[in-house]
Amino acid sequence: MNTINRRAFIKTSALGTAGITMGGMGFSAKSYAAIAGANERINLAVIGLRNQGTVHLNSYCGLKDSHNVHLRALCDTDEALFAPALKLVAEKSGQKPTAHWDLRAVLDDKDVHAVSIVVPNHWHALAAVWACQAGKHVYVEKPASHTIWEGRKMIEAGRKYDRRMQVGLNNRSSQNVREAMAFLHRGELGELFMARALCFKARDSYGLAKAGTPPATFHYDRWLGPAPLRPYNEKRSHYNWHWYWDTGNGDTGNTGPHQLDIARWGMRKNEHPVAVYSAGGLFGFTQDEAVKTPGKRVYGDVETYGHDKTAQETPNTQTAAYTYADGKIIEMETRGRYTNHEGSAGQEVGNLFYGSEGWLEISGNTWKAFRRRERKPFAESTVAERERASHWANFLEALRAGKNDVLHSDIHDGHMSTSLCHLANISYRVGRSLKFNGAQEKFVNDREADALLTRVYRAGYVVPATV
Repeated sequence: MNTINRRAFIKTSALGTAGITMGGMGFSAKSYAAIAGANERINLAVIGLRNQGTVHLNSYCGLKDSHNVHLRALCDTDEALFAPALKLVAEKSGQKPTAHWDLRAVLDDKDVHAVSIVVPNHWHALAAVWACQAGKHVYVEKPASHTIWEGRKMIEAGRKYDRRMQVGLNNRSSQNVREAMAFLHRGELGELFMARALCFKARDSYGLAKAGTPPATFHYDRWLGPAPLRPYNEKRSHYNWHWYWDTGNGDTGNTGPHQLDIARWGMRKNEHPVAVYSAGGLFGFTQDEAVKTPGKRVYGDVETYGHDKTAQETPNTQTAAYTYADGKIIEMETRGRYTNHEGSAGQEVGNLFYGSEGWLEISGNTWKAFRRRERKPFAESTVAERERASHWANFLEALRAGKNDVLHSDIHDGHMSTSLCHLANISYRVGRSLKFNGAQEKFVNDREADALLTRVYRAGYVVPATV
């Protein structure tokens, strides 16, 4: 990283030394007094304890001393997760948070200053809006929202209640990715005309299951929240929710937000595209329910079953192309079956940028740039290891600074990048190319597509039109 960029990065990271002001944070007098009395301690709650929720717990525990953060409360609709989560926090930090299955108990706690929302996609917007209304600052996992309309409501809530809202697009806090963005924006590859986002993850079938009774520890109705009421099915709940439209957004809305965010960032596209086309399908699985492959436990603590029949709704193979007003292009490729890789090092998940003078690849936390037809990079990343917990640290630093512009991934950026995932899925679902009016966040003369910009909510779980 050049000297100027390195100094800027250090300066940004150092903002944690700024003090909290009552006016800037909007705390109640009682809440603020508690912080001041504990050397400006930030009390935080993590809502959602599986998988990525554990990452959040570990991250905040690691920041206990450097950023004076206290895990005051944990929350999940499955009480079976309480014991391991409480044990993790106690061992990592010595703290003893309370545990709740109802997030409203957390939001009612006046001494909780901020929440980390690590729940299924269909809950992101409502939980974030409720949190802002309760005076909490918000870290929300990607994708920012379940629909484009929800993302706009999240922005409105954050701004109305003057809450900081960080989206879990962690690459925004990666030193190497920030270095790559600065390299592109200096024009080192000439004029950029296209970016390509890659999500190559071969996933086996998640299988089938009959409707049944939820575990006694699982508050299923609350877990469903805004989604339509339907009988409990284990293949539609924990982790498997990713592959159903009621609750998830497929791999394009799972891994896709990270890569599409980098693509949009690198291309300096701070507006919506004017057109989108996406096609794909669910390929590689048998339709014979008699085929029974022994289960293999994978990430998410769920089983997969080779090429067996699956009830999955979202595509495992999907391509999308976005065209902007100036004619420049962002592409995304999702491949959920066996595939070749792209780039010089065989990227599975990453980004490619194409300019008039060469191209650049980002793979994980490293990057390389190639001039014209040359096969050896003429520039590459300089930092060997990923910084630990920096995105969570940045969130806490923004709370202390009391400024949205300190956030590396403010809800506005999160919404713009998440919308690319939603646009692709809408085009895929209606089966045609679509024109988009970014100013109005509506499609051009297409009621069927417009209907997928939002959803029908269950009573009691409605994201309000006026936040």
